[in-house]
Amino acid sequence: MQALQKQSSHIALSVNNERTEVLFDSYKTLLEVLREDLQLTGTKHGCELGECGACTVLLDGEPVLSCLVLGLACDGRSVITVEGLAEENRLHSLQEAFATLGGSQCGYCTPGFLMAAKALFDKHERPTKAQIREGLSGNLCRCTGYLGIYAAVEDAVAGTP
Repeated sequence: MQALQKQSSHIALSVNNERTEVLFDSYKTLLEVLREDLQLTGTKHGCELGECGACTVLLDGEPVLSCLVLGLACDGRSVITVEGLAEENRLHSLQEAFATLGGSQCGYCTPGFLMAAKALFDKHERPTKAQIREGLSGNLCRCTGYLGIYAAVEDAVAGTP
């Protein structure tokens, strides 16, 4: 039996508003490309089944579960990870609110929540409580009970972290 050869792929994309090219094994997901090939480890491996939201990133402005997206599908596209939220060495208002209000405990799910909340902010300038709960419904947390997370997002909406 002949050994299977790994096939490499080369794509060009924008990651956190910087144009980049990456060579990776063709079978890799976007999550694996970000973490292993681009060393952007803020995006977390969670369930790898698309059920927990820990790997949420923005792909062309839309929240996606990067464990379910093939890296090959990202050629020519734009990806924003949690590392891309801060601008000019200033935390995003969501990051500030999470830190100030204890929106995270262990922090493992926090990057996914931040990216889902960022997508929500991009869609609705001032999302309602119901929109916040709906927008974050695809993300799971095993530590906080969600109250701190919802409070942090609500305060970021109000501009009061």
